[in-house]
Amino acid sequence: MTQTPKNIAIIGSGLVGSLLAIYLRKIGHAVTVFDRRPDIRTIKFSGRSINLAMSDRGWNSLDEVGIGKKIKDIAIPLYKRAMHVNDKPIYFQNYGKDGEAIWSISRGVLNKRMINLAEEAGAVFRFNEKVWDVDLPDAKIYTGETEKSEWKEYGFDLVFGCDGAFSRVRHKMQRRSRFNYSQNFIDVGYKELTIPANEDGTHKLDKNSFHIWPRGEFMLIAMPNVDGSFTCTLFLPFEGDISFESIKTEAQAKDFFKKYFPTVRKEIEDLTNDFFNNPTSAMVTMKCYPWTYWDKVALVGDSAHAIVPFYGQGMNAGFEDIYVLNQLMDKHGDDWARIFSEYQEERKPNADAIAELSYRNFVEMSSKTADPKFLLQKKIEKHFAKKYPEKWVPVYSRVTFSDKPYVEALATGDLQEAIMQQVMQQPNIEEKWDSKEIEEMILGLL
Repeated sequence: MTQTPKNIAIIGSGLVGSLLAIYLRKIGHAVTVFDRRPDIRTIKFSGRSINLAMSDRGWNSLDEVGIGKKIKDIAIPLYKRAMHVNDKPIYFQNYGKDGEAIWSISRGVLNKRMINLAEEAGAVFRFNEKVWDVDLPDAKIYTGETEKSEWKEYGFDLVFGCDGAFSRVRHKMQRRSRFNYSQNFIDVGYKELTIPANEDGTHKLDKNSFHIWPRGEFMLIAMPNVDGSFTCTLFLPFEGDISFESIKTEAQAKDFFKKYFPTVRKEIEDLTNDFFNNPTSAMVTMKCYPWTYWDKVALVGDSAHAIVPFYGQGMNAGFEDIYVLNQLMDKHGDDWARIFSEYQEERKPNADAIAELSYRNFVEMSSKTADPKFLLQKKIEKHFAKKYPEKWVPVYSRVTFSDKPYVEALATGDLQEAIMQQVMQQPNIEEKWDSKEIEEMILGLL
């Protein structure tokens, strides 16, 4: 169905805001994007990023609007995890079946590319313009230098809030009656570090792997960039014996890396410098409902459902919001009330499911990856899945290499976990884990 062109405001020029601008321009709407920050293309990107992992859902959303190929050339496929455990050689774990990969992309590089593509499509960007208020029933927005200064009023037909976990648009919606909202911070923070390229521009570590140094309560990860460098992220508790709080001096920082990351500390450029100069950032799960106001305002991406980054699905989930919105616009034409109501009804349960999966993955990555019982469980699952690929698709594959709803992945994961709990309680499971008996047991429980 075609739509009557509308005058639409998008608040936030991040990944979700710029992709939504491209979609809306393609249909023929007039689009103005407001951002309180300066144009990212004109400044040095600050060190507070976790490299992005683009998976199938993200690519579907880019391909649908015809820009997938223009993004692939700034991305690197990662086919496997590289696990760096002290006193052991590196070992690799494939992500999926042959050829299945997640794609590493630098957030700053991707965001610049997306803004360029949105401008080429005809979207107008207004940087350094802070939105202080939104009149929800009339889709008016108010911008100004400060909260106390004189404001400028803009009238629109529709407003989309794509302004992240601490959204101004959502803040306004929170004051409505019967608006549900919660936010939960985890007690772990993150800090960005860098491994520079070799002199000749090649990568210092395997470039088609997602590198993980699991250390129980904390961990380091590294993802490759096209310029030969790696963006590393150190996840560490804020407080406690080993924490950001406990590392106060350069000497303490050096000792920490020497003790826990001896194989990589020489590679990490300016370790102590980065450690003290780059900000320590927090991670939050944010849930709310409703996501829309009448047929006027809608929240998309993190402003509706911020999640912790341990499934690499934050951006993918936000892009999928837009994919679904686009299908509904096609289906319902100018009936924006219906588009918005079906959008939130379809996406909310899926957003809650990926929030739960991401939080569980955080617990799993930080505390269970070194537990022998857990590793045996994973080994049994892998062995069974290889033999019966149609009966047992791992949850990770359902989330990452599929566009089936997140809700299904969570439900299947719960079912598989219940089965595995029974399997793991079998006497002498360590000896007979790959026996016919255990195989028959799993088939029976399925």
